[in-house]
Amino acid sequence: MKRGILMILSAPAGAGKDTVCEQLLKQVPDLRYSVSATTRPMRGYEIDGQSYFFLTREDFEAKINENGFLEHVEYANHLYGTPRVFVEEQLEKGISVILKIEVVGATQVKASGIDGVFVFLVPPNFSDLEARLRKRGSESESEIQERLRIARQELTNVTMYDYVVVNDDVEHAVEQMRSILMAEKRRRDKMLDLEIFKHREMN
Repeated sequence: MKRGILMILSAPAGAGKDTVCEQLLKQVPDLRYSVSATTRPMRGYEIDGQSYFFLTREDFEAKINENGFLEHVEYANHLYGTPRVFVEEQLEKGISVILKIEVVGATQVKASGIDGVFVFLVPPNFSDLEARLRKRGSESESEIQERLRIARQELTNVTMYDYVVVNDDVEHAVEQMRSILMAEKRRRDKMLDLEIFKHREMN
């Protein structure tokens, strides 16, 4: 069984990564969303193991010490992280995993040494990004300006990523993501376990 592909998806706020990720998961049967762990309390509609893996702070910190997370961060006095074992188990089953994460977290994932495909999603231009943020109507002017400042900073990290996908149209962006997954599954080093290659002459 061939190992699944780990796809790490990052984007500036307002670039549409939630929508693209949601549509991609609907169209690719063997792709699963990475479930994060957190120390925040579980909300009434959430399910442990599906929404998040809910851990005590003590258990979470123990897993940090055991190198149990591909990345982790503290936000609003709660810890969040990507469990290494969960991701590895899916990949070993041949299931591909998409990890939707901020640039800071993606940097940690890359440093972890796990084999992954890093994709950076961007809008066509910066003015489009600002327009999308304003259209959401969920942030104050100061919050919008802060998000734009962070976006400019995140854009400087683009060289860390393997692919850049322009989200000028959701359907087109999803198709590009599917093409990347298809190409990665057929990379030479991932295909050498096919039966045909067992007959090659070795020097």
